[in-house]
Amino acid sequence: MAPTGFRLARTVALRGLAVGAVSGAALTAYAVCEARAYTLREVTLPLLPPGHAALRVLHLSDLHLTPSQEAKRAWVRGLADLKPDLVINTGDNLAHMQAVPALLDDFSGLLEAPGVFVLGSNDYFAPSLRNPFKYLLPDDGIRHNNGPKLPWTDLVDGFTNAGWLDLTNATAWLTVGGTRFAFAGVDDPHLEYDDLAAVAGPAPADADVRLGITHAPYLRVLDQFAADGYDAIIAGHTHGGQVCLPWIGALTTNCDLEPARAKGLHRHPADSLPGDAGSSWLHVSAGLGTNPYARIRVACRPEATLLTLTARTG
Repeated sequence: MAPTGFRLARTVALRGLAVGAVSGAALTAYAVCEARAYTLREVTLPLLPPGHAALRVLHLSDLHLTPSQEAKRAWVRGLADLKPDLVINTGDNLAHMQAVPALLDDFSGLLEAPGVFVLGSNDYFAPSLRNPFKYLLPDDGIRHNNGPKLPWTDLVDGFTNAGWLDLTNATAWLTVGGTRFAFAGVDDPHLEYDDLAAVAGPAPADADVRLGITHAPYLRVLDQFAADGYDAIIAGHTHGGQVCLPWIGALTTNCDLEPARAKGLHRHPADSLPGDAGSSWLHVSAGLGTNPYARIRVACRPEATLLTLTARTG
């Protein structure tokens, strides 16, 4: 017969393993449910000149859509009921070779509104199974651009045929509700496709609102847009960290932006104030999807954002 002390230690160890297994299963179940808890976040952004009526801008990012994701697709279709004045799409729409027809169908109501877009890496290349711990590194240096190519040209054609403006390393103008918007956008900085020289220069002084658009909020892009005088920069890519911890927040952004600004509305540079020369508002969406091989989120629900643009004060 085993000594009493040994039996007690073994019992405690087995109970600890059982508790750990149950806790792990519970956390996994929660993370799976969290990834499907689609949420509309609302933010007010004071960008308009005095006297201009408020505008509703829907920011969509990182859907990572597969045709079988019926719950996500139904939720996205319902966003048309918001009747936004403008839609901004910051990329990573696709996660499947057959996703374009499904996505354009789900966007049919939104495509009736004016819109602008840029692409992300997962519009160009199919997702793959990856070691999730690599995302905890500041930058693993791997750009994942050697996988199967997705039909991104069909996506671009679908958006542009509906009248949305392609901001791939380009500038553009758009009048919405009597407000003149000047845009500058870059191709995905995570793949190092961004051509900052193509959009460099002072933001147009005669625009009512000046917006910089990028998929991934790399500091080189944010720095240039802010220095050039863009009122706000709109980005995605980070998934809000995807896994966040209480009292700590996001652990990573998968780019060189610090985790404290992984999602939501901030300033750039981070310590600047409204009205400071060479500074901008920064809105980073936590996005609506995940890599389909790791459909989990922790304390970071998938989201779209309704940005209500109001008149500036002061």
